[in-house]
Amino acid sequence: MPFARRTLIACAALAAATAATLPARAADAWPDKPIRFVVPFSAGGANDLMARAAAEGVSKVLGQPIVVDNKPGAGAVLGTDIVAKAKPDGYTFLISAAGVISNSMIRKVPYKDSELVPVAMIGLAPSVIIVPADSPYKDLKDFVAKSKTGQGLHFATAGIGSTPHFVEGILTSQYGAKLDLVPYKSGSESVTAVLGSQVEATSEASIVVLPYLKSGKLKALATTWSQRISAYPELPTATEQGFGNLKIAHWAGVHAPAGTPPAILDKVAAAVDKAMKDPSTAERLKGVGIEPVGGTRASFVKFVDEERSRLGAVVKATGMRDD
Repeated sequence: MPFARRTLIACAALAAATAATLPARAADAWPDKPIRFVVPFSAGGANDLMARAAAEGVSKVLGQPIVVDNKPGAGAVLGTDIVAKAKPDGYTFLISAAGVISNSMIRKVPYKDSELVPVAMIGLAPSVIIVPADSPYKDLKDFVAKSKTGQGLHFATAGIGSTPHFVEGILTSQYGAKLDLVPYKSGSESVTAVLGSQVEATSEASIVVLPYLKSGKLKALATTWSQRISAYPELPTATEQGFGNLKIAHWAGVHAPAGTPPAILDKVAAAVDKAMKDPSTAERLKGVGIEPVGGTRASFVKFVDEERSRLGAVVKATGMRDD
């Protein structure tokens, strides 16, 4: 074999070997600068609070600052698109919620679902079905039964495709509830509508409604998660009342741009898990109505896949669409 050809082959092999080790070396050196958590909602909500709790814990584990960057807009589409288009170098992550799964089902989005990959589950704020304090309904079973009589009942949501919208969709499509959907711009507006008896009910995150429940300003009919709320254990779940398919929460997780090195994703997942299992962090979150979760990257991938299938069925059954 001519020397020149042998040299070219050797150089090509060296280049291939070097390229193969670059992601591993990058992961070994990562992180060497601050990391950004993009929150696609305004500050102060459940997603934002979980993001900040995770950022604090992850920063301690990884030894770098975590910058929480709120980018609200278009039902979380704006912030999600920023991360989907970001460089997959392990320095930009999305604090995801149910919209990362459902938005592409009900509205046009400027990114593909495949441009984002699940990394870690942070925690969840169980949704709570609430009615005015002087409401005659004793529990969820009573509320659904009464809705089937007459003209039905008004149910407020935080907009098309919001978690309360899915609660309404499950109750109507799977349990025959007769509910007149009243969409508001935010969860706080829908809660205000219930406080003023402008609507009969809504469903909102535990962290939002617990202060009203504990002060007696609102009444709770059920929590829509699989377990009772740590900070309000007297409230039965929907499952306990015979609504086994009504399982939904305001959750927060971490997604990354597709192409981010797996070794980095594993480090982030491990850091989030450690943060959520820290006793002081866990107790602080539980105290305000948030259930810390954590877990492995594989467990979060499984959760996202199951939610995509479950929420997709609700969208199909109800014709949910934001035109």
